[in-house]
Amino acid sequence: MYGVELSGLLMVDGALPAFGRDSIKIRRHRETLSHRFSGCLIQSSMRNGFDTSNELALSVLDLVGMRDGESAGKAIARSVDLAQHVERLGYKRYWLAEHHSISALACSATPVLIGHVAGATKTIRVGSGGVMLPNHAPLVVAEQFGTLEALYPGRIDLGLGRAPGGDFQTMRALRRDSQQTGEDFPALLEELRTYLGPEKPGQAVKAIPGQGSNVPITLLGSSGFSAQLASRLGLPFAFAAHFAPEYLYAAARLYREQFQPSDELRQPRLMVAVQVIAAETDARARRLFTTPQQRFLRLIRNQPVELLPPVESMDSLWQNEGERAAVEARLGAAIVGSNATVNTGLRKLVSETGAEEVIVVTDTYEPADRLESYQRVADIASAIETTSTVSVGR
Repeated sequence: MYGVELSGLLMVDGALPAFGRDSIKIRRHRETLSHRFSGCLIQSSMRNGFDTSNELALSVLDLVGMRDGESAGKAIARSVDLAQHVERLGYKRYWLAEHHSISALACSATPVLIGHVAGATKTIRVGSGGVMLPNHAPLVVAEQFGTLEALYPGRIDLGLGRAPGGDFQTMRALRRDSQQTGEDFPALLEELRTYLGPEKPGQAVKAIPGQGSNVPITLLGSSGFSAQLASRLGLPFAFAAHFAPEYLYAAARLYREQFQPSDELRQPRLMVAVQVIAAETDARARRLFTTPQQRFLRLIRNQPVELLPPVESMDSLWQNEGERAAVEARLGAAIVGSNATVNTGLRKLVSETGAEEVIVVTDTYEPADRLESYQRVADIASAIETTSTVSVGR
């Protein structure tokens, strides 16, 4: 029950398949893609927003959450405020999610939001975290992001996932085949890269704008499928530990061990999205954390997931131990506490996964608490270095 409902809302990598199940299929696509794209999508590390320093990079993932009765416009304005705030703090990128027909999440038109945020900022990279590619024609995605790149050169990222971003009824409304399993994702990715890469002789269909834009692509996932595909194509990989931490260490190990250098990336680039709330004390941070806990609780009850005020304790809200276990499992990677606690948590995450970048997901009821948390995390991360050699796993 809980797994199906959670995956319907937030999964970026589809169902959680056994690791290695899709290896042969992905290998075939790797061979095809390598042949077609060798030398075509050259991206410097700076173009992708990846520097070569050892300092831990920070980014933001925003679901554009709404309060009860709040307009989408107000939630979007709050996202713009946050983007401007983290830009000043030195965060590398600001990503927006894609979810459809979900009450209290105003992130259904992701490219529109990206353009709005990019227009309100100056230097921070802005992108998708991510576009659910099976929901869209690859040509349309290429045209949208090619247009964004034309408007904001060198600042646009294209993060891609393969889950629906909604329930089965929403899939049908998006004209997506309800029988799709996400296994056609490598083929869709190949087509998309055709439209973003240099025009080929005899190419009949072109993305205009988009052709030759080489918008940097990152694959998102919560299991082994996208980790394998990213490693074999030599692309950055972002793991969604902010709601599905179970396979984090296995996916990180798989990505690093199987990584094959490409024109896009010479070394693996692992990004980990994780819930973080930093506050003055552990007790205050834990109280603020009851807002995302309540969101996930309402999620598994099939209720609207608006931002709710924090409570002193979640104990009176659980109807049974199954609810508590489900929420705690999905938020198991969360780093919540004072500066000292968050510092320990971030260092542990980096040392155990080898992550070069942490995508911070912070949802609090009061905007001021959110801004403060991102400030604290920036201060903490400035003293954390990543390591080029790491033993991944617990």
